[in-house]
Amino acid sequence: MKQLDVSAIKDGSVIDHIDSKSTLKVADILNIKAEEDVVLVGMNLSSKCLGKKGIIKIGGKILDQKEVNKIALIAPNATVNIIKDYEVVKKFEVIVPEMIEGIVKCFNPNCISNYGNIKTRQHLLRKNPIKLRCYYCERVMSANDIVLI
Repeated sequence: MKQLDVSAIKDGSVIDHIDSKSTLKVADILNIKAEEDVVLVGMNLSSKCLGKKGIIKIGGKILDQKEVNKIALIAPNATVNIIKDYEVVKKFEVIVPEMIEGIVKCFNPNCISNYGNIKTRQHLLRKNPIKLRCYYCERVMSANDIVLI
């Protein structure tokens, strides 16, 4: 079987095990268009666990916690590898937090969180497929309802 080799990055982050359909959404979260260093995006790659997966490599970028939390909402099976001098120095699975603050807009147009200076908050009801409940109006949101701020 032939295999495609993708060049290694010296320093940066690799997001692996993204559901293939969510790869471009994760790329948008990471704003890869603004990156100056190497960015590699792979979609529909073979995966034993997912069938097909996506992967994103970003040279020179270490993900912050807010980015990881957003990725967890879109790709709950993703893993993140932190690379230093071509070596993986840290590897972890993304975790959807029990309380999500300031990253998801409530889809209820009458919710208090959509007015004024109130930080959005949702409780995690289920990880996969994702289900959230607004802290303020108690509306339940599924993956199709999620709009990231």
